[in-house]
Amino acid sequence: MHPLICSRCGEWNEVPDTGAGASALRCHACGQERPYRRLPLYCVSGPSGTGKSTIAGLLLERLRDRFVVLEQDLLWVGGLRDPADHHRLFRSTWLRTAAMVQQSGRPVVLCGTVMPPELEPLPERALFARIHYLSLMCDPDVLADRLRARPAWRAWDEERIAENREFVEWIAAEADRLTPPLTLVDTTRVAPEDTAEAVCAWVEELHARFASGA
Repeated sequence: MHPLICSRCGEWNEVPDTGAGASALRCHACGQERPYRRLPLYCVSGPSGTGKSTIAGLLLERLRDRFVVLEQDLLWVGGLRDPADHHRLFRSTWLRTAAMVQQSGRPVVLCGTVMPPELEPLPERALFARIHYLSLMCDPDVLADRLRARPAWRAWDEERIAENREFVEWIAAEADRLTPPLTLVDTTRVAPEDTAEAVCAWVEELHARFASGA
């Protein structure tokens, strides 16, 4: 069931109509209302080199019985082919995918470099009760060393490393000003297992609040 295609008339609803209530979607063309689960989406983000891929695997082990953990980079090559509007098509595709998955009743934890300004303005944002954002962080010098140690095929030259360091500084300065704000977790001198536990606690606490109606 595609969240943007009406099952009755087949029309494409570019902007999801949530006026039918928290548990339904309504077709703009024919007015049909259909049941729909609107759950929170949990985004685990951060600059390259902060440990997202490593943490994603650990989160899968710890959360697989209650959440669906997805790694955004699975589709990143395709996303790079269409860079328009900050890779809008790539971002929208992931939101639609997560929206489909959550119809099983299991919320999605999406791991990848994504920030509130990239997702919050999209029409597909309405498919979720809320999107929560956590960003892994790292000391810029340590981050640069991690990127230099990566295999050559990943093409981390000094120019790209400098850009990534600037991204770290931007996140540190803007985290509290974004809407919604970012939760920051420093991975500089923390074992991946401990970082994964911290992220799991963040996800589980937020989802418990949602389930209780808080």
